[in-house]
Amino acid sequence: MTISDNVLNADGALIVGAGLAGLFCALKLAPRPVTVISPKPLGYGASSAWAQGGVAAAVGEGDTPHAHAVDTEIAGAGIVDGDEAESVAAEAAARIEDLARWGTPFDRDGLGHYVLSKEAAHSRNRVVRVQGDRAGHAIMQAMIAQVRQTPSIRIVEGLTVVDLARADGRIIGVFARKLGDRYAEPILVRARATVLAAGGLGGLYAVTTNPPGVRGHAMGMAARAGALIADPEFVQFHPTAIATGADPAPLATEALRGEGAILVNELGERFMPAVHKDAELAPRDIVARANYRQIRAGHRVFLDTRQALGARILTTFPTVAKYCTDFGIDPVTQPIPVTPAAHYHMGGVKVDERGRTSLPGLWAAGECSSTGLHGANRLASNSLLEAAVYGARIAADISGLEPLRAPLPPFAGIEWNEAEGEAVEERLRNLQAVQELRRVMTDLVGVERNATDLRVALRSIAELEATAAGVTRSFLNMTTSATLVAAGALAREESRGGHFRTDFPEPRPEWAHHTEMTLETALEIRAAA
Repeated sequence: MTISDNVLNADGALIVGAGLAGLFCALKLAPRPVTVISPKPLGYGASSAWAQGGVAAAVGEGDTPHAHAVDTEIAGAGIVDGDEAESVAAEAAARIEDLARWGTPFDRDGLGHYVLSKEAAHSRNRVVRVQGDRAGHAIMQAMIAQVRQTPSIRIVEGLTVVDLARADGRIIGVFARKLGDRYAEPILVRARATVLAAGGLGGLYAVTTNPPGVRGHAMGMAARAGALIADPEFVQFHPTAIATGADPAPLATEALRGEGAILVNELGERFMPAVHKDAELAPRDIVARANYRQIRAGHRVFLDTRQALGARILTTFPTVAKYCTDFGIDPVTQPIPVTPAAHYHMGGVKVDERGRTSLPGLWAAGECSSTGLHGANRLASNSLLEAAVYGARIAADISGLEPLRAPLPPFAGIEWNEAEGEAVEERLRNLQAVQELRRVMTDLVGVERNATDLRVALRSIAELEATAAGVTRSFLNMTTSATLVAAGALAREESRGGHFRTDFPEPRPEWAHHTEMTLETALEIRAAA
């Protein structure tokens, strides 16, 4: 199939994004034909592949989905949808079996039982893992192999989606550009069912664990099309990104603390026992703020694995060990320098229990969506679970709407060029407006917030949007998402989970609910700032 008059027809479901949520949905749609659009080759640029901990699931002896749901609600600081937590936890075992059937080499003991890790705020060992800290990579490699063997799935690499296409009150597909065509007229890709699975917004922050391309594009384009957004203010900062100065920052998985690693400052002082009864295994927002306050007070923070793991870190957590050695750190004999980093967005495009958004014709899954599962603070390793559950639910919903068809021919004239792709990514990274936006978000809409800083942030975002040279739809998606986060943070006059206001440091009962807003509302808050 070739491009004609800048219009392509997906001839079935269209999935934007090739992380866990998108590929899971595509596989579950088989044998119904589906087109998956990815700006990079499969396995590159998706946050799912970078996940270290694993998938949370009540599959161990004595564990129950209800206990998993209770832990999820406690971590979510009072605004988790209880029914949602129960239903997702109940589906976890089935989704783990899907992943295993597709070839994921989960760690097992001699009897074939899953080896389970314990992570922060879980009441028991519940995280199904691969080689200690390689779950995301291993899951994605297994799924990519399965996808490439599935004739009903058409993969389009080298096409970047910049806008949703809307007509007669519904989403009819997307507008996209071929790699490198920054100012060319976008291509319209038509579809009866469009699934947005294009990731979160961690890259809007100067210090993040997310891949470079994950900068709020999905939520931004959905909001600009009129979609309802939920809980945009809730950004989770991982407490233990490795402080190397790299962008993005490599991650030291929470499972290290589950194995007994401790946090200390440069004086060797352990500070978490005085902060929370669970010390290093307190919820992520509490640990992140404790680390942030140590750094703000002039200290350096280290994750010390020497006593808990010693040389075992090299084989039990090979990914972390490699990150360390790449930057001249010997984790066997040295503590690992760490810092909080933007890691996961609990908010996003609001969806119902089937993954349907407020816009007919549009579904959303993965980190760009807001299901009500995470509340104000995501429980560790619930993100990959949610992506799999909603990938399956959306596939089931669309399968009832889409008839079976013959396999789809490829789109001709669109292909990935590695050198050009790296050049495009580097150009975006170095744009002054992008660097300034990331600085504003880290400095003013970060781990701790206040009204004065948030108003300055909103005014700065508006100025960047109005004056940045060469503003594209991609940059507009970024400033849209940044506006929603800052506006939600300014409106929520309390502290809860990942959202902490120094001028309102306690939770308030009247705010024990989800935030829902349109872009229009966020822009009104921005204009009043």
